[in-house]
Amino acid sequence: MRETVNVALPGRAYDVVIGPGLLHEAGAMIAPLLGRPHVTVISDETVAGLHLDSLRAGLAAQGITMEALQLPPGEGTKNWDNLIRCTEWLLTRKVERRDVVIAFGGGVIGDLVGFAAAILRRGVRFVQIPTSLLSQVDSSVGGKTGINTGHGKNLVGAFHQPALVLADTALLDTLTPRDFLAGYGEVVKYGLLGDADFFSWLEAQGPALARGDGAGRVTAVRRSVQMKADIVIRDETEQGDRALLNLGHTFCHALEAATGYGNRLMHGEGVAIGCAMAFELSARLGLCPQEDPSRVRAHLKAMGMKTDLADIDGELPGADALLDLMGQDKKVKDGKLHFVLARGIGDAFVTSDVPRDKVFALLQDALAAR
Repeated sequence: MRETVNVALPGRAYDVVIGPGLLHEAGAMIAPLLGRPHVTVISDETVAGLHLDSLRAGLAAQGITMEALQLPPGEGTKNWDNLIRCTEWLLTRKVERRDVVIAFGGGVIGDLVGFAAAILRRGVRFVQIPTSLLSQVDSSVGGKTGINTGHGKNLVGAFHQPALVLADTALLDTLTPRDFLAGYGEVVKYGLLGDADFFSWLEAQGPALARGDGAGRVTAVRRSVQMKADIVIRDETEQGDRALLNLGHTFCHALEAATGYGNRLMHGEGVAIGCAMAFELSARLGLCPQEDPSRVRAHLKAMGMKTDLADIDGELPGADALLDLMGQDKKVKDGKLHFVLARGIGDAFVTSDVPRDKVFALLQDALAAR
């Protein structure tokens, strides 16, 4: 079972190929992009240990050689030091504009390597081979690249579209349950922001996806990628509709900063909590029925996911400090926080007309329940 979604950006269109076994055919799919039969690959140590030999074999089947750099796994890798390490390594390998750099890993590797490709020689082509559910449905598509700094998440980066995305769904079988469910947080987001029928499908099929239903996973990834592609085509650089993709992320990014971008809270877990909080805030503001946040939280809990601040281990700062962290978010304009709220499941919208005291009260209540 294989699906292809075309991201039809004028002059920068590319395919996202989705299905099992794509690593074995990577050489045939990447060869048309190459000026010479050689690629550079940047991965992390975990992914490389599991899958690098398979990628090497898939490339070698078409006579393509590769050199690989392995970085430590984890969100902490997405920083200035590793950006310099990647660019210097690529320059040492004499990577040219006509060459292709492969980002082989999850969202951290995709964001970091994509940014390195964007700034190397003012832009070299790169291919995304996302290995986590989160990166397959979200971060590998749309051209957002970047790193984290002490000021916040993804505050330094560039828009740089890949030349091709190969989402091999068989690789999801090697994810831990926690990693899979973290990625599932982004899948749920797509149903919540713009497709109520997809959310209903997930309510029915989500447990089977978690257990390893291969055909269902291809369907879920394809629908998520198609929704993201449609939005990116309308608004590549997030001037309007693309901001809808940030449902849950204003809360999420503050929580990630508060927990040090570490293992206490994975990005997709923060998105799930953030979506639940965004729907709760929407209900408190009278925008959506109270049944909607209850339904969102019920599905997340049924999947065994984090849904509340109480599910985050360790201490968290107070509501004031969390609000200050939200103020560092990229979605701040003219000093106002921009939230993605909802009129209902599948009907999200962007607004800056959110009273600070309402957000503060929501955070206080959530913290009090810990």
